[in-house]
Amino acid sequence: MGLIKFSANLGFLWTELNLPSAILAAKAAGFDAVECHWPYDTDPKAIIGALQDTNFTMIGLNTRRGDLGTGENGLSALPGREDDAKDAIDEAILYAAEIKAKNIHVMAGFSSGDEAEKVFIKNLNYACNKALLHDITILIEPLNQYDAPGYFLKTTSQALGIIKKVNQPNLKLMFDCYHVQLMEGNIVHKLKSLMPYIGHIQFASVPDRGSPGDGELSYEFIFKIIQQLGYEDPIGAEYKPKGDTNSSLNWMKTYI
Repeated sequence: MGLIKFSANLGFLWTELNLPSAILAAKAAGFDAVECHWPYDTDPKAIIGALQDTNFTMIGLNTRRGDLGTGENGLSALPGREDDAKDAIDEAILYAAEIKAKNIHVMAGFSSGDEAEKVFIKNLNYACNKALLHDITILIEPLNQYDAPGYFLKTTSQALGIIKKVNQPNLKLMFDCYHVQLMEGNIVHKLKSLMPYIGHIQFASVPDRGSPGDGELSYEFIFKIIQQLGYEDPIGAEYKPKGDTNSSLNWMKTYI
């Protein structure tokens, strides 16, 4: 097995820098790739330049959350907001295609029930069909109910059911160890059973969402399992550093 590869999630890391500068910082720190949340206020040409300078791939980005003033956190499972959801998907695909991002996380939003699931499935089909033209994978991610109470997608089993109903080759699961541990536990069993459906893996310590050296999960063990399962893509460091990002990176010496 080769060395494990890591992607810096610039939604949480080097947030004091603009995105192009954060990409350069991630390269200097020893990461292998980058990912982000909502890059839309940044000129994609500036992102492309930074990616070329670092020889990095942008692993992924998210669809917009919606109306932040009312606390929205995604649109694609909201009945009555189908047009807004499609606009957000179109925007994400255009941006991702321009910067050659591999994945788009389509955010479901705060909702529940059968109608919400029908709307989510319809929007995911729309997203998958459009993304396929650009060789982009669509991801869905269960979020824990402590940080995102009321979010539509809560568990990996719910996500797997939706992936099977949509039945598109470019719809995958975003497996965030932090969210899965808080909602379900059994990280290793879940990784083993879900690996054929996983498009990207992320991590943070539990329960504080800090760097992976602390907390109740042994990432040294988990990362070995991920490698043994044949997963070779960079794994996303989506944690909230205590203090500045550079001083939070000692964990990397353990794993690379």
